[in-house]
Amino acid sequence: MAQYEFSGYVDKKNWSGDIYLSLIEDYRKLSGVYPEQIIQKTVSDSMGYFSFSGDNLPLQNHMYRIHIEGCSENEKKPIHFNGFCPYSKEILFIANNTDTLTLPFSFDNEMFCKIVSNNEKSNAFIKVDSIIDEMRFAFASYRSEANRKINEKKWFTTLQRFVKNQNEPLTELYVYAFLSDKSNNLYAHYLEDLKQNTYYDNLLERLQKKYPNSTYTKQYETELASDKFIISPKEVSYKNWWLWIVLACAIALNIFQFLYYRKKINASHNSSEKNLTQQEQKVLDLILDDKTNKEIASTMFVSISTIKTHINNLYKKLEVSSRDEVKSLYIKK
Repeated sequence: MAQYEFSGYVDKKNWSGDIYLSLIEDYRKLSGVYPEQIIQKTVSDSMGYFSFSGDNLPLQNHMYRIHIEGCSENEKKPIHFNGFCPYSKEILFIANNTDTLTLPFSFDNEMFCKIVSNNEKSNAFIKVDSIIDEMRFAFASYRSEANRKINEKKWFTTLQRFVKNQNEPLTELYVYAFLSDKSNNLYAHYLEDLKQNTYYDNLLERLQKKYPNSTYTKQYETELASDKFIISPKEVSYKNWWLWIVLACAIALNIFQFLYYRKKINASHNSSEKNLTQQEQKVLDLILDDKTNKEIASTMFVSISTIKTHINNLYKKLEVSSRDEVKSLYIKK
């Protein structure tokens, strides 16, 4: 029988709540708290150690999330209503039911920052996130329109080449979910890229070959058809009436997701700000003062890498992806 074990440590001083293992079948719900995804729950011991084990996971690689949240029982229902929880910490990874995976403490006792596994694919999402972080800092360094256009093409190519070389379609799907997110500033460039880049059709072929009957493949196939219809509606045959029905449903879903996201952002910023640590609040104040990472590190007497970690956590809690977006929140206020 195939056995799996996922274990790790949490910061017992700051996190004492339940720890959840979730199976992600909808790649548009990678981050958040969704009860329908949770397959196991546990608590850590006095040293912060926790473990998930069993033999009930799918045989093939799937996307998983381990997260801990610090909400009280009275807070959970209203706060988790839209899947977003400002009082949570999580890590995403790829695994199957023959894997052993550990989550040790990383630098500065940061938890959920490193994965040690016998599955070489498990660390793929963390590697992708590091590239995305580099991209965000590159965009923030020079805010001109010319720089934005140059960087968009560069980072699209960099991300797609990297994940394709990983030989794991689920990692490619993780990047696709990021690039094609309608709330992302790169969405317009994604639609332009879709017109001329055969990468997206090739990804569908790889998914169909490796995961022929999975929800990931079916979801991607529907979304890709919908986006192609958006950019080139005349190329869709009127005879394929069934495809029109699928496209109409997909477009309606896309509109709903966009409106849902906007509502989620407006409702979550206030609660997110309250969850900032003292160090993250200092970083936020210095960002609003137009300080560079080097200047912030000098002011706070820490390394630039530590500042990058604080900024990444700050972006996640405020649900933004750049300094400009951070500033826009406070300009509106």
